[in-house]
Amino acid sequence: MSNVTKLYMIRFFQSLIPAYVIERLFWEMRGMTIPMVVMTEILFALTIVVLEIPTGIIADKWGRKRMLLVAAVIGCLEFLLLLFSTEFWHFALVVLLTAVAASASSGADNAMLYDSLKEDGRQSSFERIVGRMNALDIVSITIAALSGSLLAGKFGFSFNYWLSFASMLIALGFTLTLREPSRGDGEGEAASFPIAVYVKESLAFFRRHPGIYPVILTGIMTGAAINFVDEFWQLYLERHGIPVAAFGVFSAALFFARLPGNLIAYKLKEVMKLGTLLILITAVLGAGFVYLALARDWTGLIALFAVCVAAGVIEPLAAGYLHHRIDSGMRATIDSFQSLGLNAALVATGIGFGYFASGMDLFGGFGFIGFVCAVFLLYLLAIARRIR
Repeated sequence: MSNVTKLYMIRFFQSLIPAYVIERLFWEMRGMTIPMVVMTEILFALTIVVLEIPTGIIADKWGRKRMLLVAAVIGCLEFLLLLFSTEFWHFALVVLLTAVAASASSGADNAMLYDSLKEDGRQSSFERIVGRMNALDIVSITIAALSGSLLAGKFGFSFNYWLSFASMLIALGFTLTLREPSRGDGEGEAASFPIAVYVKESLAFFRRHPGIYPVILTGIMTGAAINFVDEFWQLYLERHGIPVAAFGVFSAALFFARLPGNLIAYKLKEVMKLGTLLILITAVLGAGFVYLALARDWTGLIALFAVCVAAGVIEPLAAGYLHHRIDSGMRATIDSFQSLGLNAALVATGIGFGYFASGMDLFGGFGFIGFVCAVFLLYLLAIARRIR
């Protein structure tokens, strides 16, 4: 079984966690407010900001497989802890561990995938494979969404967490079988670099490629914006009087809406100018969040789905645009800079979202995200000709 196939399996089982579906309901039962949830999001993002670059450097120096193993082991531990979580600080600890695991795998997973493809001369298919892996995530999350609420209702919350723990154990098993791909002639030399050299060379890479900024920034902005849909769609449905019994179906549908974009992203870049594509997606996001803030009836759900459809296109494009320009010896480190930017953006937007949501409920928070998207759209329009 090839590394790419194993990475498919790891992604599938890491996403096949019914606990995810009922997590927000679990928190609601314990009286967590919107500001408290935002606090955990900021904790998550700050932890990644601190750890992202060091873990990327470690992955480049000592192997991507080792960091993926760290992430897989912590993933198993998270669900064991959730079984006994009853207080806010328990959940905060789980969020902290989740951030550590995300930092360990971020950069290492895409680096492992790209170098595995490059070893076989297939690196040009990177965007297509990333899109398919994201689509596989969506399928597994959909399965979890459709089954999680039913299982929790019949067997209790703990049953979902045990199933999630078992799924993470299977993912850990596949991770153990991964093979570290060759990175070329400079592999040993890169591994001997001092840590400061990795940081210096990464910053030099971005200075040498100024055209990369709008693409990466669009990925960062989109990832930060869609995060608030993922975290608060349940509350949005509740504000519109949709019964909890329907949440599983809506969860599946919202994730499924991202599937087409992930599957056709590599084709879209062939038939449309990249700058035009980025502008179009940002415009849809901005308009969608503004409408979510203003709508007080069921039509807001159309905007919710439109935002998810548009967001599905960006990740394969941004990841491919970056990795096609990185040397293998620095791949995980430079990829980690993108994740660092995303989580820094999550901290900044999380503060604004929490502030406006506290004063104007969830609708105010979505309005703030719509404003951020609109400002970013003006930036893209100003530099559109430089995007290639």
